[in-house]
Amino acid sequence: MRNIKWIVLVVVILSMIAPMAMAQDSGEGLTIGFSQIGSESAWRTAFTNAVKAEAEARGINLLFSDAQQEQENQIAAMQAWIAQGDVDAIVLAPVVVSGWDVVLEEARDAGIPVVIVDRNVDSDPSLYVTRVSSDFVHEGRLAAAWLVQATSGNCNIVELYGTVGSAAAEDRATGFREVIGMFSGMEIIASETGNFVRTEGKQVMESILSSEDPANICAVFAHNDDMAIGAVEAIKEAGLVPAEDILIVSVDAIPDIFDSLDAGEVNATVELSPFMGGPAFDAAIAYLNGEDVPKWIPVGGGLYTNRADYDATH
Repeated sequence: MRNIKWIVLVVVILSMIAPMAMAQDSGEGLTIGFSQIGSESAWRTAFTNAVKAEAEARGINLLFSDAQQEQENQIAAMQAWIAQGDVDAIVLAPVVVSGWDVVLEEARDAGIPVVIVDRNVDSDPSLYVTRVSSDFVHEGRLAAAWLVQATSGNCNIVELYGTVGSAAAEDRATGFREVIGMFSGMEIIASETGNFVRTEGKQVMESILSSEDPANICAVFAHNDDMAIGAVEAIKEAGLVPAEDILIVSVDAIPDIFDSLDAGEVNATVELSPFMGGPAFDAAIAYLNGEDVPKWIPVGGGLYTNRADYDATH
């Protein structure tokens, strides 16, 4: 049985999702509305900038709306675009999973295709064209697989959870638990939300370090890099050595986390590619051209570790 578990672990580590290529027209002259969650993290900002750059390169008139983490702001922006009839398509990065049925039905009735990007929705798939995203469950599995390998399957874990109700947080938690559940020595001893925000990640980690014996904490699994960097600050201020006294694995692969990896203060990060604008625009254009579009277009990413952890496993 133990051998089977380790075989499964190797498969998780090695399995990567290959992005699907969709060769379409550039979209020049189209007007597309893009409802973004906000700017809660460095990754989110990079994602926004990548979408804007892709639209500019293609000659797409992009109408951008920053929802500032509020679903009602996203719905209001979408309803305004629909009522005005001035968009050919809508790209939606949903802040939470539920509550989209009405506005998606309004878009469908107006003949405006909607492409979901990054996070997921629980609406009827017939209400939107496709979803362009990473596999969040796989990200959680990959982070857990690295941690199991690094600790030989024995670790008390602190989880810095993302925004409650978001697909990214729920799916990463699911994937992570699937893998650690195969090893009796792996246990999550604390799980609190930091809302994907660096300062909140630090505050949550400070609270956990004051309520738990730090010697009893083996590792931190942060649902994004910003919270991981916040945790690093809290760990250092507590007089501990991050990535040594407490291991740290997270998700995103933003530039700042590579600085932390180079400094030996973070152990590993799973990449979440911000380059989803191109596949999203391709999907919208394909739909407008009457072509079939798959219901999910995956965007892949890799696993990065600091040099010490790389050398230890190679």
